[in-house]
Amino acid sequence: MAAAAAVVTPSGLEDGMSRSRGDGAGEVVVERGPGAAYHMFVVMEDLMEKLKLLRYEEELLRKNNLKPPSRHYFALPTNPGEQFYMFCTLAAWLINKAGRPFEQPQEYDDPNATISNILSELRSFGRTADFPPSKLKSGYGEHVCYVLDCLAEEALKYIGFTWKRPTYPVEELEEETVPEDDAELTLNKVDEEFVDMNESAKQEDILESTTDAAEWSLEVERVLPQLKVTIRTDNKDWRIHVDQMHQHKSGIESALKETKGFLDKLHNEIGRTLEKIGSREKYINNQLENLVREYRAAQAQLSEARERYQQGNGGVTERTRLLSEVTEELDKVKQEMEEKGSSMTDGAPLVKIKQSLTKLKQETIQMDIRIGVVEHTLLQSKLKEKSNMTRDMHATIIPESAIGSY
Repeated sequence: MAAAAAVVTPSGLEDGMSRSRGDGAGEVVVERGPGAAYHMFVVMEDLMEKLKLLRYEEELLRKNNLKPPSRHYFALPTNPGEQFYMFCTLAAWLINKAGRPFEQPQEYDDPNATISNILSELRSFGRTADFPPSKLKSGYGEHVCYVLDCLAEEALKYIGFTWKRPTYPVEELEEETVPEDDAELTLNKVDEEFVDMNESAKQEDILESTTDAAEWSLEVERVLPQLKVTIRTDNKDWRIHVDQMHQHKSGIESALKETKGFLDKLHNEIGRTLEKIGSREKYINNQLENLVREYRAAQAQLSEARERYQQGNGGVTERTRLLSEVTEELDKVKQEMEEKGSSMTDGAPLVKIKQSLTKLKQETIQMDIRIGVVEHTLLQSKLKEKSNMTRDMHATIIPESAIGSY
């Protein structure tokens, strides 16, 4: 088994993958190899071997009345609901076998909670699970095989199972022995014994028998089983094969004679039936020739009528389209006429104009008031400025006169 040597990672299954170093910051880019898609089949087969070592058939399947899964049960999609339930049941059993208490999931449990509990137990064993939990909802795939394989390995570790090196049996070379033909040897011995008996009978001249008839009968019954000649047949003997070939040949020939008669009879009946069918067909064609001509003429007329109908239908369609366009234009003109008529008879625009004039007058009065206030403010500022200038002028003249008097 290669289960102990295989290293499986949850993100992509290590076998069949190549790693290359990036150009920038030295990041590792994982590329899937061409054999990575088939690696989960290998993991699934290893998982089945580990489950057999854990005696899952006796302890899980028979107790829960479950059907044993195939060797690629979790690698291929068959029934997602059944596969997910089988995955949860098997994972819970493996966790319990690994020495951790885990409640057996039921059919109506929350799948997200069940998957979360299984992944938490898997991480508690020191295993990585760097994939989204939704990958396990389908009940099949590489991530499902990875989780079950890791749990099976932990269970084997818990029970103390260790992988041993395989021991190969030593094959001994046997000498080829030619089988002896027992039948020929037996017949030869019988012939030799018969010749010896004849020679002994010739040597003795039995003139008169003194043996009792009853004793002779008992002696015959006693030695009768030993007087039977048994010829043991060997299936490898070429004579038996030849006899079988002759028997099969005779059986084939006898069956062929009988079958050939039936086939010839069937062939003759089929030929006569075909001749009858041909004659009937000719008779029907002759009788229905006029009707066929009329039918063909009616077909031609029908095709011409269909062509005229299609042409007329095309003209009607074109005129209907033109009528719809003219109707649309007429509706637009009517709508414009109605709008213009309503605008001419409606006094709403005049009312709006009057309202606008009244609003303009009010705004004009407000502007006049503001202008008056601004003019008054400007006049006040000018008067104040003039008074200030006059005061400054008086203040500068008085000291000069005082200085002149002194």
